[in-house]
Amino acid sequence: MSILDALKKPGLPERYKNLTEEEMVKRVVAIKAEMGERLYLPAHHYQKDEVVQFADDTGDSLQLAQLAARNKKAETIIFCGVHFMAETADILTETQQTVILPDMRAGCSMADMANILQTERAWSKLQMLFSDTILPLTYVNSTAAIKAFVGKYGGATVTSSNAMAMVDWGFTQKERILFLPDQHLGRNTAYELGVPLEAMAVWDPITDTLEYEGDYNEIKVILWKGHCSVHEKFTEENIDKVRREFPDMNVIVHPECSFEVVEQSDFSGSTKMIIETIEQAQPGSKWAIGTEMNLVNRIIQQHPDKTIVSLNPNMCPCLTMNRIDLPHLLWALEEALVGQKTNQIKVESDTAFYAIQALNRMLARA
Repeated sequence: MSILDALKKPGLPERYKNLTEEEMVKRVVAIKAEMGERLYLPAHHYQKDEVVQFADDTGDSLQLAQLAARNKKAETIIFCGVHFMAETADILTETQQTVILPDMRAGCSMADMANILQTERAWSKLQMLFSDTILPLTYVNSTAAIKAFVGKYGGATVTSSNAMAMVDWGFTQKERILFLPDQHLGRNTAYELGVPLEAMAVWDPITDTLEYEGDYNEIKVILWKGHCSVHEKFTEENIDKVRREFPDMNVIVHPECSFEVVEQSDFSGSTKMIIETIEQAQPGSKWAIGTEMNLVNRIIQQHPDKTIVSLNPNMCPCLTMNRIDLPHLLWALEEALVGQKTNQIKVESDTAFYAIQALNRMLARA
């Protein structure tokens, strides 16, 4: 079933909109207790607190998918994240396990910036330009179809934690890398590995053109023109303001931020790295964090011994992540309790076959 097909299905029943928070919490607790080990409920770090409070595990997208795959006892996995994360969980789990996304509107704008038709069209044109010298790599923040495309052509997935290792591996396989769908993570990673900006081009999937001035023979990395709508909103001006007002404050950002923001920060790294850095920081230290607001607020609450702010105080939480709320979670649980597979995420077998190859090539180097 495609995302468009899923969105045509009825949404949250009206009755859930009239329940109090206390009623919903009580019911969620009761269903979790009744289903026991038959249920597994992972939640991404960016989820709302009203959802995270019931999570069996919290983590990043790949980590949660792997934990779901190891949980052989769970018959139903209610994945509190976004569509591509639930797809990855379905690919990695057993056939008899059911993966549910509480709200099918929970997507990812970055993942949507690279669809399979655009990618196949780009690949055909890039092959004409560069012949068989390109290896495709995709951020795990991509659709199952894009993961399958990458797997089919010998490439692998990457995470923000292992992007450097995977891009480095990619250069042992081919002369050039096509990095999907986040240009910022690709650029920041390649630059850190020593690839100059002058050797990076950008593929625009809207105009089907390669953005580059110079000799194409010099190109080492082709960056897909996609981005995270949240992390791209952190700016150099945000950093300048923090430096002026708090000269002793550390700036730490996610590598989905722009090149300029990452270069001007004190630290950059994955969600896991950001969390661990703050955990290990000295009491009294000061931090401006450039990542999703739900997570930043949670970190602030967990570390009252430190001064922590959002790098951009006017940021909103990730809108698509926030689609999943307590009413949708309760709906998913009540449906699962009576054996209904409402909002099931199921990746077609052909797509899963190649996608698992891309994932396994990465996991073999973890």
